[in-house]
Amino acid sequence: MRQFLRRCLLSFAPPHTQVGDLIVVTGWFNGPYVIEGAAVAPSSCEKAEPMAFDTPAPSDLMLAPVRSAAELRRFIDLPNRLNAEDPNWVVPLMYERMAALTPKTNPFFDHAEVQLWLAVRDGRDVGRISAQIDRLATESGAGKTGNFGMIAGEDDPEVFGLLLRTAEAWLRERGCTQALGPFNLSINEEVGLLVDGFDSKPMVMMGHDPRYAGARVEEQGYVKAKDVYAYVCDPRAALPPVVVRRIKRGLPAGVTMRQLDMKRYDEEVKALTSILNDAWSENWGFVPTTEAETAQLGKALKDVIDPRLVLFAEIDGEVAAFIVLLPNVNEAIEGLKGKLLPFGWARLLWRLKVKRVKSIRIPLMGLKKKFADSLRGQVLPFHLMNAGRDAGIALGYDKFEFSWILEDNMPMRRISEAMGARIYKTYRLYEKTL
Repeated sequence: MRQFLRRCLLSFAPPHTQVGDLIVVTGWFNGPYVIEGAAVAPSSCEKAEPMAFDTPAPSDLMLAPVRSAAELRRFIDLPNRLNAEDPNWVVPLMYERMAALTPKTNPFFDHAEVQLWLAVRDGRDVGRISAQIDRLATESGAGKTGNFGMIAGEDDPEVFGLLLRTAEAWLRERGCTQALGPFNLSINEEVGLLVDGFDSKPMVMMGHDPRYAGARVEEQGYVKAKDVYAYVCDPRAALPPVVVRRIKRGLPAGVTMRQLDMKRYDEEVKALTSILNDAWSENWGFVPTTEAETAQLGKALKDVIDPRLVLFAEIDGEVAAFIVLLPNVNEAIEGLKGKLLPFGWARLLWRLKVKRVKSIRIPLMGLKKKFADSLRGQVLPFHLMNAGRDAGIALGYDKFEFSWILEDNMPMRRISEAMGARIYKTYRLYEKTL
């Protein structure tokens, strides 16, 4: 298993759907790491002179940009210490996080400018944050909105205040007039701050934050922009009668379903990402997936994908929709303490391939807009989800998560609830005028 999951996306129609997040990563970290100036693509927010802080930091609390591989490791490791007493915290794999935050191994940096910081007090790391401007987001209608993300800190208003003021100043000096986040690092990745659902572990590439984090952010003048939900269900539970009746009618004329064809893998991945970009184009916060991200997605998934859990639907011979179900890797990495060497690889593979995890996430689904208003298109989500449900049950999975879903994406919410799912986690996106 040479590649690993890093990026996760969700698109769902009819008639409007919302991005979730699929994260993929390839390769090992190759230093040296310098985050400042790493992204080469210009942003639509104007570049500025080196920033000056509006409010000086207290003498015992300092903030420094992340410039080296050693500092990046500290940046990644900080939440592990902050959440050490939380039984629901899952330590991420260090190599995967290093790759996700390294320009050489994450195509996001090709079209974004990013800066990371560490807050230090008395020689101890006490907070972290990122600020980023995604050129593709601003070109897609976000205007002069910049993002913050990767936020974590000790339960101290002073720490959160310094972190957010620093990110705001960096965005402001690049011409941004609004801050939106957290995005880790983009809307197509891990988003939001957990504000409800602290009593269970997060699934693969979903966040988990301390209970105090939301209040600390709100103290700095941030207000709710959007909530996104994670739904959960027991796939073995009986479906509502109305759904059963709809599925029992069978597929409409001209509609067929099939598994992923590994012999045409590259072509299948291109079809998948084409549907994603088409289905999301009118959604809140839409950012298209680039060719480089498509290539990386295909390369990374090839080593972990189960073709039985990737289904395509065709209408009159044209690929119209798909669904991807991903094993919850967080079950497999628990207890590895973020390390794959010397024996972590063997334990991870045994858990994934032999013991097998019991939960699964549906982060990736899409339907072409041209079919969203047709009767045939409108039944495809139910048939795809039911076929994925049957495949998952046959492979021994007993817990499904649908995530993430915007609070106002009522079509997706109704479909999830019709399939027996309920909201069990809420993540909040915050905004502030700069």
